Amino acid sequence: MNESPDNEAGTIVLIHGLWVNPRSWEGWRHHYETRGYRVLAPAWPGLDREVEDLRRDPAGIAGVGVREVADHYERIIRALDRPPVIMGHSFGGTIVQILLDRGLGSAGVAIDSAAVKGVLPLPLSTLRSTWPVLGNPANRNKAVPLTAEQFHYAVTNTLSASESAAQYERYAVPGSARVLFQGAFANFHPKAATRIDFRNGRRAPLLFIAGGADHIVPPKVNKANWRLYRKSPAVTDYREFAGRSHFTVGQKGWEEVADYALDWAEAHLLAHA
Repeated sequence: MNESPDNEAGTIVLIHGLWVNPRSWEGWRHHYETRGYRVLAPAWPGLDREVEDLRRDPAGIAGVGVREVADHYERIIRALDRPPVIMGHSFGGTIVQILLDRGLGSAGVAIDSAAVKGVLPLPLSTLRSTWPVLGNPANRNKAVPLTAEQFHYAVTNTLSASESAAQYERYAVPGSARVLFQGAFANFHPKAATRIDFRNGRRAPLLFIAGGADHIVPPKVNKANWRLYRKSPAVTDYREFAGRSHFTVGQKGWEEVADYALDWAEAHLLAHA
């Protein structure tokens, strides 16, 4: 499946998560391009600026919701000649699930995916990681950053303090609190933005990748999400990488995760074709 970059069948769309922008994919993008793929890593609405600019002026981030993000990527994907492989990290993994449910993509990979409607486990580490935003209802329509210390606990907990500080300076931006509120309270809303038809047998194959040391989305959350698809005839797989934090896309050794994700997608692209 290592097709030339001009062939849309060889396209990968990377969807970043909350509190970062497409810069978080910089290693993966180059890595996949060396394997012959055309790689697109579009920003969420309002996040198509450099990290430093977004910190100075987060205008455009506030109020962006899950549907707006999903619709944005749907327009990008539908403009392609052929369905791409879609990979997403954190809330990007949630968007992958929504897009596959809409019939998009040739295969999907949800890495450390934020929960969709129906996922019940709520670990204490998840609460602690998200409380700086969810603890204040007035944040709902704001762009809220994490402090360096909060980022270290929630995202880069397996790194040293100095390593985490470097990653914070390189990647961290304010995040749309509306997205987090929609995800956190989805189970209380019948028409939640993160609602999925788990029985959908026509969707493309889906892989969940979990980090064994993830604080925001511990493995039990990803496993619960994966199990919701058990009545679907479509392929749904799960893989856990021990010792990896929520920062698995940038943490040392990310190449192993990236290669596993693409190798799985290539194998299931053939099976799904």
